[in-house]
Amino acid sequence: MNEVFINGKYSGTIENPGDFVKQIKQERRKGVISKNLNVFHDKKSNEIHISTSGGRARRPLIIVKDGIPLLTEKHIKQLQNNEITWSDLVDQGIIEYIDAGEEENALVSFDEKSLTPHHTHLEIDSVTMLGLTTSLVPFGNFNPSARLNAGSKNQKQALGFYASNFPIRLDMDVNLLHYPQVPIVNTIMHEISDYKHHPAGQNVVVAVMSYKGYNMEDAIVLNQGSIDRGLGRSTYYRPSLAEELRYSGGLMDEVTVPDKDIKGFKSEKDYRLLEGDGIIFPEAKVAEDDVIIGKTSPPRFLSGLDEYNLASSTRRESSVSLRHGEKGVIDFILLTENSEGNKLVAVRIRDQRIPEIGDKFTSRHGQKGVIGIIVPNSDMPFTTSGIVPDIIFSPHSIPSRMTVAHLLELIAGKTGSLSGRFVNGTTFNSESEEALREELLSLGFREDGSETMFDGATGLQYKSKIYVGNMYYMKLKHMVANKLHSRARGPIQLLTRQPTEGRAKEGGLRLGEMEKDTFIAHGASLLLKERFDSDRTVIPVSEETGIMGFYDTYNDKQMEPVSSETAEINDIEISYAFKLMLDEFKSLGIYPKLILKNKY
Repeated sequence: MNEVFINGKYSGTIENPGDFVKQIKQERRKGVISKNLNVFHDKKSNEIHISTSGGRARRPLIIVKDGIPLLTEKHIKQLQNNEITWSDLVDQGIIEYIDAGEEENALVSFDEKSLTPHHTHLEIDSVTMLGLTTSLVPFGNFNPSARLNAGSKNQKQALGFYASNFPIRLDMDVNLLHYPQVPIVNTIMHEISDYKHHPAGQNVVVAVMSYKGYNMEDAIVLNQGSIDRGLGRSTYYRPSLAEELRYSGGLMDEVTVPDKDIKGFKSEKDYRLLEGDGIIFPEAKVAEDDVIIGKTSPPRFLSGLDEYNLASSTRRESSVSLRHGEKGVIDFILLTENSEGNKLVAVRIRDQRIPEIGDKFTSRHGQKGVIGIIVPNSDMPFTTSGIVPDIIFSPHSIPSRMTVAHLLELIAGKTGSLSGRFVNGTTFNSESEEALREELLSLGFREDGSETMFDGATGLQYKSKIYVGNMYYMKLKHMVANKLHSRARGPIQLLTRQPTEGRAKEGGLRLGEMEKDTFIAHGASLLLKERFDSDRTVIPVSEETGIMGFYDTYNDKQMEPVSSETAEINDIEISYAFKLMLDEFKSLGIYPKLILKNKY
């Protein structure tokens, strides 16, 4: 007997499960029962699971009978002539949606050539095994799966043209590439996803060679001439908001230029860019700590008696300033109201980002790297035909990663740009390498993509042939301008008295166990001492009880609550975090006794 479960709920038993499952599938294909239904026969546990619930991942497949797919050339022609639609194919029982459970009972063929009488379904196209971003990688079947995943992830981080109405949008952390291009080597997904309306990269000339060690460890060498012509140039946008909030007692915030008598008034220099209404003007050049929206708020903690006290009734400063480490130009100002009808001011800042050493670039194959050096155009290597590469890519990035598609794209891009056409690099269905090499040969170039090159600095010919081609490169949002961070002195945390954490809070760079070891190895002991002095504190400790004492200002002497009058109390130097831990121990009723010894 086989038990039947509908959406996980026991519903009864049946005797011949094979016929039962077969009948359900037939009725579903005829349209007698819902097309949302899927059935799974678990032969090991003799259970049949019928699912109609929401949230299941289902995918369409072509039904196969006796090794022949039900989808014929006639159907394809009707689709091309718009005589039938996708829904008609589903209604006619030619295509069906199956979920993960039902797929356990199916044998799905990858392509039509591999069909046997045992197959139940056929993939609509072999590229459907990939997601949208992954299927944008050209020649994807020539890469290992790990690199294909990396290439997919990198494309999501690339700068491009994200929305056509960007001038009137106030999105957080936006990057816009100035001259985005459509790739020469594309896939079927570029057409389906309308990629030409939101491209995210540029076609560049790439030479695979080493350059004085500046492209070691995945770094790339960039041509200054290419940057001057607009390669990888982008703009970074960030909005700042301020709203006039209402408080109890009818008091409100006010967007205005703060007066000098206001609590927390900065300096006149900070407010210099504000206009009469307290808002900065467009196209103003701003740097960190400059006020962009002047605002004052009512005093905090108002009580009944305070309103008679003149000192506490002064308003406080609550202006919006530029964050630490930011700079730019005021791009756009919006004055509107929020849902409560209060005044809302939004100011957008823009900052032009020209590629610099440390900025991250990648191809579509997970071959990411930062700029190691920017070389003047005159010092770049050049080919016999006078072509100067935009990027010099390290040859050591290929053997261990096995991204053959990266090399194939170079050949395909070169062929496509010379013959003035787009090259199809769709995964599992791309143009063949042989055909591309033949075409390249017919265009007057070596079929293996290599060329004779000359050193730009000396003019001497390189002894080996250099692999040169065109490919699609993307600038990623990880730019050094957003990550550059240093600190000498600055804010500390209230609890541990250690430096704050993070670039935005002007934080320190934490020194861990391993960093400490490198300092010791270098013999930089004084630097090590300075690092560990970030929360240095001096506390009085009793020789008798080993408990921390305090300084009694009334009697002008150091005291300790438990020791006798004669006990000797010494100042010791410890980390404040350690002092905090001792206090925590005391709160648990543990006696942390410090046993003091002489240093020498």
